[in-house]
Amino acid sequence: MAVCGAGINLTEWVPLSSTNEMSVNLQTAPRTLPLRLKRLEFEDPLDTDTLKCKRPRLSLPPFPGLAPCLRPLTQSPSPGSAEQHCVSRIGPYILLEATEGTQTYRAVHSVTEAEFSCKVFSAKRYQELMGPYARLPPHENISRVAEVVTGERSVYAFFPRSHGDMHSYVRGCKRLQEEEAARLFGQMASAVAHCHEHGVVLRDLKLRKFVFTDRQRTKLVLQNLEDSCLLKGEDDSLSDKHGCPAYVGPEILNSRHSYSGKAADVWSLGVVLYTMLVGRYPFQDVEPAALFSKIRRGVFTVPESLSPRAKCLVRCLLRKAPAERLEAGEVLLHPWFACPVPPSPGNHFSPRNHSDQVVPDFGKGEEGEYL
Repeated sequence: MAVCGAGINLTEWVPLSSTNEMSVNLQTAPRTLPLRLKRLEFEDPLDTDTLKCKRPRLSLPPFPGLAPCLRPLTQSPSPGSAEQHCVSRIGPYILLEATEGTQTYRAVHSVTEAEFSCKVFSAKRYQELMGPYARLPPHENISRVAEVVTGERSVYAFFPRSHGDMHSYVRGCKRLQEEEAARLFGQMASAVAHCHEHGVVLRDLKLRKFVFTDRQRTKLVLQNLEDSCLLKGEDDSLSDKHGCPAYVGPEILNSRHSYSGKAADVWSLGVVLYTMLVGRYPFQDVEPAALFSKIRRGVFTVPESLSPRAKCLVRCLLRKAPAERLEAGEVLLHPWFACPVPPSPGNHFSPRNHSDQVVPDFGKGEEGEYL
């Protein structure tokens, strides 16, 4: 799981004054708003690398003024979970429970009570991991950093909160009608095209990386760009085998040399669209070796229930030969977006009776071992 950090230029990330208040600009475009970079001042000693309590507590500190829904989920943690639910104060933010793994936390601004998602980075790798955010100009379908707080050994990046991810949404809906799928997938394709236009290859593109910004679940943004690759020029050749098994392209499995990173992202977009419309991955198997064999052959079936234009777009994205696939910037020009099939009683699928033929839960199919 190598992280490619080539081509990062963060020379503009310098302090504006000699005081503890600092300002950074993570954008290269003139219209970008500067991000606030603050020095971290702890009220109490804290291990900034692990965010763990130094000793178990019988109860969590009170938070007067915070609404109940913004308080920690566990007010009286059990002995085994005391470290997992330790509450920390980072600048003006209160870090609550971990949300994804051990390095992402739910956070609340102590003054405004606005909710955020906080990612914790090592100070040594912060500029490398945040490089994609620095290179990309603002885009409505790509998540932006709200604020950055720096400590001695860790850096805390705060992002606007989300309202669920696409993987969970598709799993809950089983499959999406074409009209809704076109509206959401168009936002995904627009985000990927924007990344490619500015020399960012995503490499690990999948449904879970797109999250909703509204409760109505109509607006999507691409998040988690830390493992993206920054290109030095027009050449998008990559050689590492980075990707999630269900979304990886056949050229990555077959090639012993380099492959087109942008074409691999388009293949992953094809897997995303197929899964949204059909409710299962185009290539699935419980055994990784069998799954990779299916992907190498590149043979999949498209249900007859899909409209001809939807079938056409799926096949244009999931072409075995990378050179024959659409480019990300061409995806939105496909006629399917101009006239998707509206919901109708006749537009349905036959029942499924195989447990591995649905979008899996948090397990092998989506978050399995990387290549």
